[in-house]
Amino acid sequence: MGDIQQTITEDQWRQTKLIWDYHLMGHELRPAEVAIGLGSHDLGVAAAAADLYHRGLFPTLVFTGGNSPTTRARFPRGEAVHFREHALELGVPDAAILVEPAAANTGQNITLTRDLLADAGIVPATVLLVSKPYMERRSFATARKLWPDVEIVCASEPLELDDYVKSIGDERLVVDMLVGDLQRVIEYPRQGFAIDQDVPEDVHAAYESLIGDGFTSRLIGA
Repeated sequence: MGDIQQTITEDQWRQTKLIWDYHLMGHELRPAEVAIGLGSHDLGVAAAAADLYHRGLFPTLVFTGGNSPTTRARFPRGEAVHFREHALELGVPDAAILVEPAAANTGQNITLTRDLLADAGIVPATVLLVSKPYMERRSFATARKLWPDVEIVCASEPLELDDYVKSIGDERLVVDMLVGDLQRVIEYPRQGFAIDQDVPEDVHAAYESLIGDGFTSRLIGA
């Protein structure tokens, strides 16, 4: 943890680590017909996707995402467009990349990418879903709901929690984001957006405790 601990306590850090570990699916990487890089504030998604492409895990890479209030300033031309540019800088050939520039949420990331691929004559049976580390479980649950006939394998930049906090530069914001994503894992199945995911008791207790401590800026409706 070192010098990154500035505004959260040891106990809050322990709770955050429980939630971080829960969000990671722990899938074993294997070749897929297509990879999908989910747009967000985190350019590490594009870097991870580029690395996996160079490792020969897939021939076609789709970046998906328009803008959100949290990404408009950083990626003014849209998340997918900027992610594509970063992947090109990292040596992924232009011919291997498709761009879906309109999605405004994870459900649209999945459905609009599925439609884009179908228009290109690609109907994959296996998809490698590349996201922020703490978004693996939510993206998996969303994809399984909306694209149930496809085998989904999740991947993300291989970072430990403290390294991810350093990459973002704001430990309190990271806790807020982890809590917010867990809320969506819990709530979205009831709204028809995702399949159910079992949440262990200790993870749920950590979630409730952190909400009680005010880590609420990324909750639905916040």
